[in-house]
Amino acid sequence: MSDQFTPMYKAPAANDPAALGRPASLSIIIGRIEEAVEAETHGLKTERNFDLSSSNARKSRYLYELTRAMKGVTEAEFLEEHRDSLTRLRGTLARNEAAIRAHLDAVSEVAELMRDAIRRAEADGTYSAGEFGWGT
Repeated sequence: MSDQFTPMYKAPAANDPAALGRPASLSIIIGRIEEAVEAETHGLKTERNFDLSSSNARKSRYLYELTRAMKGVTEAEFLEEHRDSLTRLRGTLARNEAAIRAHLDAVSEVAELMRDAIRRAEADGTYSAGEFGWGT
């Protein structure tokens, strides 16, 4: 995978009758969501101090926009018009989930190491019931 972030969606054609008359084009909003998720995945993999809070806020805003734009659109109509975009988004979300899981696993490992170091530092050299599996 390249370190460069490249948007994967195309905005709908200006003469697309399905996109006309809606508050915001569903294709554009889906594309924004995909872009935000891809940027988050890239950031988690490459940036040491990635701002996950800002990324979550951006994704929440786009999901809110999608919810508003979906008013008056049936599920069948939505799926028919945006099947390719949704399939692409599903793949993007799967890659994002893997990156988030790896990030959380790393955080858990660091927390476990710190917990063990604190436990060793607090030990007074005597045996405790916990070392034999009898206590907590």
